[in-house]
Amino acid sequence: MKTPLASSDPRSRHRLIALIAALVAIVVLAGVGVYGLLAGPPKPDTSDGDGGTRPGPVVTSPDEPTPTGMPRLPEIEASDDPETFAGNVAEALFAWDTASGLMPLDYSAVVLAVGDPSGAEQAGLASDVAAYLPSRQAWLELRQYGTAQHLTIDNLFVPPAWGEAVEQAQPGQLAPGTVAYTIEGTRHREGVWNDEQVTSEHPVAFTVFIVCAPTYDTCHLLRLSQLDNPLR
Repeated sequence: MKTPLASSDPRSRHRLIALIAALVAIVVLAGVGVYGLLAGPPKPDTSDGDGGTRPGPVVTSPDEPTPTGMPRLPEIEASDDPETFAGNVAEALFAWDTASGLMPLDYSAVVLAVGDPSGAEQAGLASDVAAYLPSRQAWLELRQYGTAQHLTIDNLFVPPAWGEAVEQAQPGQLAPGTVAYTIEGTRHREGVWNDEQVTSEHPVAFTVFIVCAPTYDTCHLLRLSQLDNPLR
């Protein structure tokens, strides 16, 4: 009895070979951390014609009054320079203070505000960001010690693995201007333990996937790698 792989129908064999080649390409790209970027490029910026229905980054006016007693959330500064924007995202991702009265979801909103305006990656990005922040329970524990955190960047570069991923991608799978930056840095935490100020430092590494010109006038965040599992 012939097996499916032994089919003598040339058309069947050609379809099987094409399917295997497509699966191999997808596995290679997923293996280097491209995540959901293969869903296709987002729609480019247009000055009109979208009816104002496309969501965009949330921008808070510096002159907008802040409710009494409520801290003002930081903002990620927009930039059309990929390296600058990647650094801005990295610093904001690690900047939080449990004594501020805010919660992890508040800090998540800061990062999500600069996400891809098409919304194609927003659900995945929300999941990525949540993994970088303490859970609600852990946050409440850390709040007892007034724990705050920030990041210092030691190195920021386009990893060679990204070039390999781009070569493997099929035409149209990555939006023009999509790029990955790997960040190596130090996470700093400080708080109060037994009425004494204590600090800790921990090396971290991760990759941010962003899209800039010519798809958009300014850069936007697509996805994040797992913490300490960056592209190299």
